[in-house]
Amino acid sequence: MDSCQPGCVHLQSRPVPKHSGPRNDSLLWGHLGSHQRAVTRYFEAREVTHKILPLPTTEENKSLELVTAILEAVHQFGIDRRSEPIIAIGGGVCLDVVGLAASLYRRRTPYIRVPTTLLAYVDASVGAKTGVNFAGGKNKLGSYVPPAATLLDCSFFQTLPQRQISNGLAEMLKMALMKHSGLFRLLEANGKELLFAKMQPLETSGGAKQEDAASAARRIAIETMLEELAPNLWEDDLDRLVDFGHLISPELEMRVLPTLLHGEAVNIDMSLMVYVAHTKGLLTADEKDRIIACMLGLRCLCGTRLHPSFGAEISRRADEALSRLSEDASSYRDWARRNLS
Repeated sequence: MDSCQPGCVHLQSRPVPKHSGPRNDSLLWGHLGSHQRAVTRYFEAREVTHKILPLPTTEENKSLELVTAILEAVHQFGIDRRSEPIIAIGGGVCLDVVGLAASLYRRRTPYIRVPTTLLAYVDASVGAKTGVNFAGGKNKLGSYVPPAATLLDCSFFQTLPQRQISNGLAEMLKMALMKHSGLFRLLEANGKELLFAKMQPLETSGGAKQEDAASAARRIAIETMLEELAPNLWEDDLDRLVDFGHLISPELEMRVLPTLLHGEAVNIDMSLMVYVAHTKGLLTADEKDRIIACMLGLRCLCGTRLHPSFGAEISRRADEALSRLSEDASSYRDWARRNLS
């Protein structure tokens, strides 16, 4: 398949053996559009029985109702719950929802993740969490069931709009700020090129043996995420570095759906924490300015201009957060207005 849109969902299992009778040995779901024919040809050539079911995998539809629709399709199709994995190909919502459905069907059916967005590539594809939104809260319902495998292919990013690349770069910047100064310097120095090249391999002056900036950034982002998640896979310890940028962002993101992408909401939250860290003397003015400049260079904050009531909402939530973290709550509004609008 040459390209794929965010939100694609696919499920499949083993090919039908030539000696077997007619039965369902594979299930494939997806919102493939013009690519559905290519996918169908691929499976037919390999004699894999399959089904394609379009699903609306957006944050607004990330619900138990969507999980139920998936489960009904799985049940009607028929699948061996131990030997035939469900394959989910798509963005983070897709991977989370299909993962939850797989964890529920007959108490656990194996599934495989194939992320097609940069955010899903460095975030949702790593770890064991699945989930859906509930009662107005982001990912309030879910499970901890790791996939049987995760397959990574950065060529999917070529089909994405630039804003989706920025959305993923926001998550990479989070890990850089928490875990890896080298990744921050890489994003700071090469951010524009990475953004416009859509995280595809870049030419290097050191020849083929030298890792290019895009490949290095993707690798480090995933490695740092794995380092942080692996010792605490089931989240027994809730003091987690990967939750940086998640103080106000979950509620903010849900309140203004579909205005803000996840990475944009996280970056707004991170910018607030950068300001708090500076006022508490934990960051110098130069460090603060470098971080904000990097965010703006990666266009991670572009979504802040898209909602007419956004300024009042972020100010209210920022005041609430800062009242717990800093004595200088009111001044954040002026700083945010100068730097984020």
